[in-house]
Amino acid sequence: MSLIKWTPIRDLIDIQEEMNKLFNERLDNLSVTKNLKANMWEPLVDIIENDENYIIKAEVPDVEKKDIVINVENNLLSIKGEKKIEKQEKKENYHRAERYYGVFERAFTLPSTVDQENIKASLEKGVLTLIIPKKEELKPKKIDIDIK
Repeated sequence: MSLIKWTPIRDLIDIQEEMNKLFNERLDNLSVTKNLKANMWEPLVDIIENDENYIIKAEVPDVEKKDIVINVENNLLSIKGEKKIEKQEKKENYHRAERYYGVFERAFTLPSTVDQENIKASLEKGVLTLIIPKKEELKPKKIDIDIK
């Protein structure tokens, strides 16, 4: 008979992995968790800066203009909206439904260097684009040098 060295840390790691698996399976099967996941989503955004503006592009596929509200208050820009479930007359047998529906909200703190009065928004092909201009006095200026 051969002796095997006992390493308690290996057993603890195995127990932890089994517990994690157990909890993950249980949480995925709870209807409450499924409902929370279905009603929570955030549009993905890109934030770009150039010399003139900050530009925020948010992915909001299948969201109509009337279902989006954009507010600016106390240097906080918020984008709220709702992606509604398509109503169909036919009863479809879904094999998988992975798209998110429900309300969403994203908020961004604006620097004090922006011109909040002249923010422009457009919606095209499922992308909401916000153009946030910088204040005039903060834009880079080129200064010519006089040679005498």
